[in-house]
This record gives sequence, C-alpha cells and structure tokens, in this order.
Amino acid sequence: MLELNFIRNNKDRVLNGLKIRNFSDEGLRIIDEIIQLDDTRKATQTELDQLLAERNQLSKAIGQLMQSGKKDEAESSRQRVALLKDRAADLENLLKSTQEQLEEQLLKVPNIPHESVPPGKLDTDNEVYRDWSQALPDLGADAIPHWELAQKYQLFDLELGTKITGSGFPLYRAKGAKLQRSLISFFLDEASKAGYEEILPPLLVNADTAKATGQLPDKEGQMYYVTEDELYLIPTAEVPVTNIYRNVLLEENDFPIKLTGYTPCFRREAGSYGAHVRGLNRVHQFDKVEIVQIQHPDQSYETLMNMLDHVAGLLDKLELPYRILRLCGGDLGFASALTFDFEVYSAAQKRWLEVSSVSNFETFQTNRMKLRFRDTESKSTRLAHTLNGSALALARIFAALVENNQSPEGIVIPKVLRTYTGFDLIS
Repeated sequence: MLELNFIRNNKDRVLNGLKIRNFSDEGLRIIDEIIQLDDTRKATQTELDQLLAERNQLSKAIGQLMQSGKKDEAESSRQRVALLKDRAADLENLLKSTQEQLEEQLLKVPNIPHESVPPGKLDTDNEVYRDWSQALPDLGADAIPHWELAQKYQLFDLELGTKITGSGFPLYRAKGAKLQRSLISFFLDEASKAGYEEILPPLLVNADTAKATGQLPDKEGQMYYVTEDELYLIPTAEVPVTNIYRNVLLEENDFPIKLTGYTPCFRREAGSYGAHVRGLNRVHQFDKVEIVQIQHPDQSYETLMNMLDHVAGLLDKLELPYRILRLCGGDLGFASALTFDFEVYSAAQKRWLEVSSVSNFETFQTNRMKLRFRDTESKSTRLAHTLNGSALALARIFAALVENNQSPEGIVIPKVLRTYTGFDLIS
C-alpha cells in the first residue's frame, strides 16, 4: 500500500505510474478522492481534538465554579459540556467512517512502477531483458509433449487427479514423483548454499496475512477460501514467509534477511481454458520453492539483480534454455514495482513457458505489514523493502525438462539431479 505522504508529495509521479499501468482517466480520480478523504480526516481530527480539549477544560472548571458559589456559570458550563459531548460523538463516527473509506480506497491503488518499467498493455508488450544466445533445441518431428510422455512413462496422471479432486490437480507417481521431489530438494539446497534460511510455513493463512502482501483484496477471486474457518489456501510461500516480519522493528545490521520455503501452491486460475493450458501448463495445485529477501532500501535493486542471477544459475545447471523478460506496465503485478519473468523453452511444444517471477515491491508490502527498521544515521524509523522470486516453480519446469530431454532410449535426467533421483534415465 502506498503511503499517504508519498501520494500527497508525489501526486504527478503517482498519476504517471498509474498511466503506465493503463489506468483510465476515470480510474485516476481515485488519487484525488484519497487526498480529499485525507483532508476530511485531518480536519475532523483537528476539530475533535480542539473540542475534547475544551470539554476537559470546562469539566475541570465546573467544580471550581461550584465551590465559588457561581452556580449559574457552572450550569451554563454543564450545558456546554453536554453539547460538546454530542458533537464529539458525531465527529468520532465521522472520523471512523472517513478512515475506513480512506483505507478501502488506498487498498485499491497498486504499486507505482519503477522508472525502467516499459509501457504496454499485454504480455506481448513485455521487453526481452536477456535472450537465449544459443540455438534453441530441435527434437524433430517425433518429439511428443509432456502429457504424452507422462502416459508413456507413467510420470503423472491427470485423470486420476480429476477423479480424486477435480481438473487441474495432477497426481505424480513412480519416477515422476521422485523427479518432482528431486527438483524441490535441489532448489532448496541451492538456496541454502546462497545463504537463505529454510522455512516450512503453514499452507493456510488468515485475511490479515493475505492483505499484508497484497493478495487481498486484489486477488481474492483467485484464492481458495475455507469459509467456516475464514482461512485462505496460499497461492505462494511468499505470503506466509514474508509475514514472519509483520509488525516487526528491525535494526540496520539485520539486513539482508534471506528466507526460502517450499510449499504446494493453490490457485483457482478462473477462466483459464484452451490448448495452451494442456497438461501441466496451468494447474490449480503446483509445487514451488520461493526465495524472499527483506532489505535496506538503498540495497534492494542490487539485491534484485543478485536474485536474478540465482534463478538463472538454477536453469543453467538444469541445462534448460531460458530468457528473461522485463514486464510492461499492463502485465505488472499489483504489488510490484519491477518484475522480471523467466521463461524456459519447451522443445516439444515449441513455445516459451513462464517458470519464475522475481520482483521488488519496495515499501508497498512493508507499509501494509508495518515492517520498519531503525535508521542509525537519522535515528528515525523507515520502511524496509521486500523482494521475492520463484526459485523455481514446478510444474512447467517438470514439463520442459522431460520434453527437452526425451530420447529414443527414454528421458535423460540432467547430471545435477542424478544424485537426487538415483537414476539417470526414465525408460
């Protein structure tokens, strides 16, 4: 959530940022509405404070007037106090209503894009930040997609998943399950080597937790909700892991805080249909290893580049062709200031598949979370920056890996995974 002072002091920048996100002229009016609500809040608070001060002063004076025998003046003061009490109640109700409206409007405003975010409306407008420099693999006409490989080698079963739960919930089996577990272990081990503390968080969160990282109210329709308990199934480990530091005051020497976590992820993906979502290309439950950093504002963009290098290193070790995209304003996530997407090339489908997003949220999440640090130079408190990235997300990694490594003998396991799988070929 944007800070009120930031909106007031940088109104033109905020409006330009929303235009990059393709807000309409009507949509931009929300900024004036927020400022007007804040003006009303401030004026109401000022009047209420003055009124309460007058009431307290009169209340103290009434006793003195009675002791001095000035009963008429005391009675007049009592009547004035009664009027002030009624007016105070009205002002308190107005203040509460205004604050609620102000928060509701602030929650609708996305983060302001970083200056490097390109304009654009669709994912086709995203900018290629780093392209694959070698020839893309060509498996020939006999190559088959991962959903056919799954049937041939019994890697996973979509029909059984549908029987047990519903469409979009794959069931992995035999060497497919072992490969999935091996990828998770590999990603976690690489994160640990890079200095990330491993977290195993809850898979359900409350509304305050989901709101703190920006999932609510923006993505409420994409989350699974447990009605009776008022809990949400997590769409990513980012949500519970980042919230570890909600309402925490840090010291400067606490930075950087580096956390990683493996979780299943649950997303409704409403309205996702068509050939491009076949097999594992889009599912409602998938596994993912997430990396999260909480960083000093002066270091967060250098940290973002380091996180990009970490994800790129994983794909290099898996020997998967990939490219990095800088997301345009229209494709940028609600809470993000700058996001880079990683896509791996699926040689059987002959298309790029998104497998990771790495983002800097600057102070957007920490303002919601009240996550601050003590600035040693100014002695004041400031909001920290949060960043996260998929390192990496299955199931598209699984899909690209088995497709790209198919051979007449079977599916060849990348060398880096063989100590985890215990086999070098699925046949």
